[in-house]
Amino acid sequence: MMAVSSGCKDGSKVVMDNGKYVRYTPEQVEALERVYHECPKPTSLRRQQLIRDCPILSNIEPKQIKVWFQNRRCREKQRKEASRLQAVNRKLTAMNKLLMEENERLQKQVSQLVYQNTFFRQHTQNGTVATTDTSCESVVTSGQQHPPRDASPAGLLSIAEETLAEFLSKATGTAVEWVQMPGMKPGPDSIGIVAISHGCPGVAARACALVSLEPARVAEILKDRLSWYRDCRTLDVLNVMSTGNGGGTIELLYMQLYAPTTLAPGRDFWLLRYTSLLEDGSLVVCERSLNNTQNGPTMPPVQHFVRADVLPSGYLIRPCEGGGSIIHIVDHMVLEPWSVPEVLRPLYESSMLLAQRTTMAALRHLRQISQEVSQPSVTGWGRRPTALRALSQRLSKGFNEAVNGFTDDGWSMLESDGIDDITLLVNSSPSKMMGVNLGYNNGFPSMTSSVLCAKASMLLQNVPPAILLRFLREHRSEWADTSIDAYSAAAIKAGPCTLPGARAGGFGGQVILPLAQTIEHEEFMEVIKLENMGYYRDDMTMPGDIFLLQLCSGVDEHAVGTSAELIFAPIDASFSDDAPILSSGFRIIPLDSCTDAASPNRTLDLASALEVGSAGNKAGGGANSGHSGNTKSVMTIAFQFAFEVHLQDSIATMARQYVRSIVASVQRVSLALSPSHFGSQNAFQLPHGIPEAQTLARWICNSYRFYLGVELLKCEGSESILKSLWHHSDAVLCCSLKALPVFTFANQAGLDMLETTLVALQDITLEKIFDDNGKKSLCSEFPQIMQQGFMCMQGGICLSSMGRAITYERAVAWKVLNEEESAHCICFMFINWSFV
Repeated sequence: MMAVSSGCKDGSKVVMDNGKYVRYTPEQVEALERVYHECPKPTSLRRQQLIRDCPILSNIEPKQIKVWFQNRRCREKQRKEASRLQAVNRKLTAMNKLLMEENERLQKQVSQLVYQNTFFRQHTQNGTVATTDTSCESVVTSGQQHPPRDASPAGLLSIAEETLAEFLSKATGTAVEWVQMPGMKPGPDSIGIVAISHGCPGVAARACALVSLEPARVAEILKDRLSWYRDCRTLDVLNVMSTGNGGGTIELLYMQLYAPTTLAPGRDFWLLRYTSLLEDGSLVVCERSLNNTQNGPTMPPVQHFVRADVLPSGYLIRPCEGGGSIIHIVDHMVLEPWSVPEVLRPLYESSMLLAQRTTMAALRHLRQISQEVSQPSVTGWGRRPTALRALSQRLSKGFNEAVNGFTDDGWSMLESDGIDDITLLVNSSPSKMMGVNLGYNNGFPSMTSSVLCAKASMLLQNVPPAILLRFLREHRSEWADTSIDAYSAAAIKAGPCTLPGARAGGFGGQVILPLAQTIEHEEFMEVIKLENMGYYRDDMTMPGDIFLLQLCSGVDEHAVGTSAELIFAPIDASFSDDAPILSSGFRIIPLDSCTDAASPNRTLDLASALEVGSAGNKAGGGANSGHSGNTKSVMTIAFQFAFEVHLQDSIATMARQYVRSIVASVQRVSLALSPSHFGSQNAFQLPHGIPEAQTLARWICNSYRFYLGVELLKCEGSESILKSLWHHSDAVLCCSLKALPVFTFANQAGLDMLETTLVALQDITLEKIFDDNGKKSLCSEFPQIMQQGFMCMQGGICLSSMGRAITYERAVAWKVLNEEESAHCICFMFINWSFV
């Protein structure tokens, strides 16, 4: 082996195994560098060709050239590692500074609480606390009952300075009692230090983080709220004035926020925003509502919006040594929860939800942009990150528009069919139809295309949003109608397409092509290809592929109280940047602001549907304790369809039926996924006659032992019977005792064998899985099973729900008895099965 250590320090010489240095001229080094940038690790043939092509390298042996490239790669690796360590060191230093500041703030808060505690104890002992101390009440009410403010230029400056002081006291002081966001642990790889308020008016959240962007750039990005705040509908700057002190500016803004669900109105704000530079070089952007002002401009109430308040909030941006910025974000709002139904008020009273949808969204956007600046790479389908980010914004905005259906966007409501569960809206505005493939009538394009939106909201209980959304994403066939997918795709112009083959995964007949995801993996975008579905083009049904652009967020089971979204739209196969986007999808928001994190052991294979009953929950330990209560969430569904006006009635009928079928599917899936405790009165109840899974597992095992004289399972330790049965290697399936038996339960191996899910299992009859010989054998042996209680069957062939042939070595069938020792069902166990 040749020594390369010395060569790693000096590019002009290498040391050979005989101890002699080989020196390179600058021209030789330049020639080698050119080759290195093209091919850092050339083969032996390439090195020999290099010597032949470059006369200046003719006196260098191939072995020496090999050593030079080894040394060059070594230096490159060392430089990259040094750069990475320097970046980590800078981040740790900044994070340490933030933590020290947070520690200092907490110490001040502790001192203040100790002083207040001593003060209250003294007054309690004297018996005067009830009559003399009204400081707490005055603090709460002082911000809401102050006299009208002067909104003249001088008055606005006074309000701005007051806003700045109050904002800084929240960002770095003790004006608000902050508690760490549940589930958020500060560290070098975290998004930042996130906290939510405790015991203050309204809802408030605060975050501290390090971003690798300059302060001025950070301020520019954050002030452009429309570019990153998905819930923001409009942000109009109505007036700008200079303060004349240090280049500060005061802006008067009007902002509208979308409602997150169809059951609530939107919110709007009349704001003052103050931008200034502090003496220490920090940049501050702070704002507050201007609802109670006089002698100045005002904003009258706007139809379909509830006027809400922003209490002093904003951004403190400090330059960081070595580049970048340290940013403090405070969001503090009073969202007027009185204006929504009582069951939805947690949406407007949850500081955690504000932190996730607003405060942390700002941090993610900043980090995403900083990554795009440092790594401006091209991602899936040749799209740069900025283009993909713009597409995700269009998807979200389109879905929010559909959910809210504002009249000034062109939406008008259709009459109900007598049942108010589904709301239908129609939009015929030209801006809505830009890019949609117009139909042809007698050779002339028809200009009467419109968009219909069918939307609904529903309350869900005892199902984690992340679990439900991941099921909807991975099992599209459980709720989607492919013919309607094809109809929606018909409104989009077809074009040529070259599909990327790398990292394409499939779920239930669909091909998923990942495009991009955020740094924290909170959100990802993908293209779904539904192959050979057939859709309508030029009044003809033609075979083809359907493409859906899909945005998915909130699928992390371990995140606390996170809302989840699945938004998709049919796209042109050529995937042009100006392709029309008619967004449809689901949004699930938890209504319990203090729920614990979802169990890390919960999986998408529907095993979670079986973790029920007292025994099952005990087996899970404390992991599922967060679901012991009756957790709730609100789900909003909105689907858009392009159509011709003369088809409006039929499309409206189709849309109502389709969304109602989706609601029914979601309810069925939610019931299967719900980790409810069947002993509690508030939990979901199964249909009459169907036992809980834990009880059924016990009946299956007891009956097997009774009829065959041996144990079916070998449970180890505290492992529950249900869990052991679920993971049993052989396929175990139960069918009902009816004239036409249908399957009611299967373990994981059984679902794999039938190629189905627990939700779809009930649609499969027993006779469907056997061929003709199997049916004859079953008919002859079924009476014996009922009389004798069990039957052992020889190996044979059966069929999955997809029609695939399955061989099995042997099978056992036995009668399952309930607590009253009457027959409940028949259980089959297929041993050593495999697909043909």
